[in-house]
Amino acid sequence: MSDSPFTVTTVFSIGSVGISQTVVTTWAILAVLGVGSFLATLRLSVKPGPVQEVLELVVTAIDGQIRATIAGDPGRFRPLIGTLLLFILAANWSSLIPGVEPPTAHLETDAALALIVFVATISYGIRAQGAWGYLKSFARPTWVMLPLNLIEQVTRSFSLMVRLFGNVMSGVFVIGIVLSLAGLLVPIPLMALDLLTGAVQAYIFAILALVFIASAVEDGAPRKKDPPA
Repeated sequence: MSDSPFTVTTVFSIGSVGISQTVVTTWAILAVLGVGSFLATLRLSVKPGPVQEVLELVVTAIDGQIRATIAGDPGRFRPLIGTLLLFILAANWSSLIPGVEPPTAHLETDAALALIVFVATISYGIRAQGAWGYLKSFARPTWVMLPLNLIEQVTRSFSLMVRLFGNVMSGVFVIGIVLSLAGLLVPIPLMALDLLTGAVQAYIFAILALVFIASAVEDGAPRKKDPPA
């Protein structure tokens, strides 16, 4: 990464709105994922081929994580969690393409992802408990906790943004510095480590988003009564 992660480079403008390189890269990743998903699911069959087997493995793994966190049908949360996981993974790994800066190494992308999780948490919470029930959940276990619970709702989304931004940005900077000093072949082990870090950060972001949603949904779930003595 040659520029500061806080620097926005405008590539072109649509009217009075400037479109940055980060936005263009994000659009390209979304297009590749969208077209790839369409083509991969175009001819599904009872006897799956190699591509379908990989897709089924990914879906099964995502569903398993959802079931381990939230009771009930994982299909309710699969589109959001699966999309977050695959997009962040693709965005993190895009740093391995020469000349491409990963969108997740820029603060605005991570802020947008954290905002999506924030809004989704509220949406799922209201859907599970109703608007009034969700608002009352902030006063548990006592109304004294209301300010702290409200602050927590914001700060945990902020921590999602900072964690993803810091880890991805630092990896890109380290590889860029080593590449400029040591030549082409030396950073290869660091690039392999960057692949692993990118996958881990995508997984952590998706799992934390799932945990936040689970806390909002399960607050409204009926609690089991203790059996009579």
